[in-house]
Amino acid sequence: MSELALSVVAPLFNEEENVRPFVAAVQAALEPGDDWELVLVDDGSRDGTAAAIEEMTRKDRRVRLIPLARNYGQTAALQAGLDHARGEVVVTLDGDLQNDPADIPRLIVKLDEGYDIVSGYRERRQDRWLTRKVPSWVANRLIRWITGVPIRDNGCALKAYRRDVVERLHLYSDLHRFITAVAAATAGARITEVPVRHHARQRGQSKYGLSRTLKVLVDLLTIKMIRTFRERPLVMFGLGATAAATLAVSFGVAALASLSFQTAKAQAFVFPSATLLWFELAGYLLMLGLIGEVALREVRQSSNEIPIVHEEP
Repeated sequence: MSELALSVVAPLFNEEENVRPFVAAVQAALEPGDDWELVLVDDGSRDGTAAAIEEMTRKDRRVRLIPLARNYGQTAALQAGLDHARGEVVVTLDGDLQNDPADIPRLIVKLDEGYDIVSGYRERRQDRWLTRKVPSWVANRLIRWITGVPIRDNGCALKAYRRDVVERLHLYSDLHRFITAVAAATAGARITEVPVRHHARQRGQSKYGLSRTLKVLVDLLTIKMIRTFRERPLVMFGLGATAAATLAVSFGVAALASLSFQTAKAQAFVFPSATLLWFELAGYLLMLGLIGEVALREVRQSSNEIPIVHEEP
């Protein structure tokens, strides 16, 4: 697969009205030449989005269509685009024209200063205050607090990546919202932010809403687990084993104390049985931790992929 200087990746779902002006905006933002490509991922659109993209590909061979069999969601569509991108630098953004393609060069210039990821933050966000801005404000601060990655606008899709970081990303569920935290945890990426423009949606309908809040919280827990225990599974299972062993000792003490009282035969077996069960759980969790450490050791030896600092030639 031939490599280019730049790949621009945009997932699209039912954006027929935005495809043509979006492609035109990207073409205007980038310098003429054949060293860039625009990868448009059609996430199972039910309107004429795919047909409009095909029309664009015939007019400009730098425009590529990646059609998905059905609607898989933004994270899967984004991962598909990253998998097919050929550029040494990969820029992602939404295809609804709320992100401004004219900001792409600014991100690339910042990336050349030695960063692995440059994330845009919407300086003057043009969205509804109650349903979009307030939940986003709360979510971003919660994400910063839990992940420890100082990104003020995790929801901004406009980001620039180096290829070596893209190759280490494996996104699923709704992890596109935490892509900087995932990259920091799995690839040791150096991340910074730059202000970018944001426009109100002019055509089509938004695909986002408050219904995604629960999924965001679940994925945030996943990110926390990845960042904290990815390289040390024995610690995670060891903490669970310690808690189970503590409960086992507590029930054991209660069992010994109950011998001093006259109790029914049925009650006499409750505390000893609970003690045995909690001790068994502690041993089981400890064994899982040891198995996880062995598996991780095998992965390290086979992959030999340790992120290194990117150095400019």
